[in-house]
Amino acid sequence: MTEQTMPTIQIKDAPDYVGQRVKIGAWLRQKRGSGKMVFLQLRDGSGFFQGVVAKADVSEEVFETAKELKQETSMYVYGVIHEDARSAFGYEMKVDHIDIIGESHDYPITPKEHGTEFLFDERHLYLRHLKPYATLKIRNTLIAATYEFFNKEGFIKLDAPLLTGSAPEGTTELFETDYFGQDAYLSQTGQLYAEAGAMAFSKVFTFGPAFRAEKSKTRRHLTEFWMIEPEMAFYDQDASMALQERYVAFLIEKVLEQNDQELDMLGRDKELLRSYTQLPFPRVSYDDAITLLQDNGFDVEWGVDFGSPEETFLANHFSKPVFIVNFPKAIKAFYMKRHPEREDVVISADLLAPEGYGEIIGGSERDTDYDYLKQRIEEDGLGLEEYSWYLDLRKYGSVPHSGFGLGLERMVTFVTGEEHIREAIPFPRMTHRLRP
Repeated sequence: MTEQTMPTIQIKDAPDYVGQRVKIGAWLRQKRGSGKMVFLQLRDGSGFFQGVVAKADVSEEVFETAKELKQETSMYVYGVIHEDARSAFGYEMKVDHIDIIGESHDYPITPKEHGTEFLFDERHLYLRHLKPYATLKIRNTLIAATYEFFNKEGFIKLDAPLLTGSAPEGTTELFETDYFGQDAYLSQTGQLYAEAGAMAFSKVFTFGPAFRAEKSKTRRHLTEFWMIEPEMAFYDQDASMALQERYVAFLIEKVLEQNDQELDMLGRDKELLRSYTQLPFPRVSYDDAITLLQDNGFDVEWGVDFGSPEETFLANHFSKPVFIVNFPKAIKAFYMKRHPEREDVVISADLLAPEGYGEIIGGSERDTDYDYLKQRIEEDGLGLEEYSWYLDLRKYGSVPHSGFGLGLERMVTFVTGEEHIREAIPFPRMTHRLRP
């Protein structure tokens, strides 16, 4: 077999080529060796495995080339694929030839331990390493699984605009820009637009970037993130929560099915993760949650929003994701439906993840009363003219409907067991030094 006719494969394809001589384009992660053997740790974007260069089996030139390779040098390696029960991947290559493509000298991210600040400055290179590789592969699975789930559930995907003239959540934490002489903002949610879509297609979801002009001091707050926001006509809160828990369980199941190796790279407890797919998730009223917190030494009063310690305790108390339902009206958005028996709460639900990952979903029934929503918009200091189209949805055949938003980065953090999502999304933003 000539080099022109031998198969060119990726590392992930190695199980299909055992005993065959193949060609792989790869980069060198690390190497080690003795006087007679050089072990090349290779990566090609599809996976990681080892290439073994034995001095007795190759020319002196090939062996010297292997010995002199520097970290992140790109090359074509040629050789026969073998099974290797000692490796996590299960296969390796017995290398007999190397063609260097691109030299690499003084690569800054060496095999030693590096601090977060250093890795921030080298995010364009850190992307190549095990932790971000595994995290972003899992993120990709969550994205593909999202489309699969909602397609199976009969949803239509809509794209909400990224520039908006108003603040859908009634907050001032927006990035402002000039839109041909008018004020415009980078959108923080596609929800209101999705409500319009639900009145046309019954079940829709948006999936896109969202922006909040608040400094990222914790893993819970990012200036740029991605949101999945379904809206469902004729759904009450119970139907919405049932959909939410099916969705979360589906996402976790897909990661367990497709990302076994990546979860191992991150040291994630897969059996613990699997336990979070057992449905239903507990439902606890806000009232009962306050009582539970007070009984366990928390200094909280009815009417406050929960912080990280409270969310962590509540989810860990149940050892699985838990819905906290029916929050005080004063701390929730204007569009949430009033409780039929209480003026002080709204029909809402936050899904809290265990292990300290906090809220991964926020949702509610949406109020359908035109006059009430008009009043709430005015009370919140929002412009009626800017929300006239939203109020129109309550004038022309309004129906009961519900929706929710899942933050993709929070879900990635929860599923991967990462301590901080900023370490998991390593691309630079705008300038080399800018912090996300």
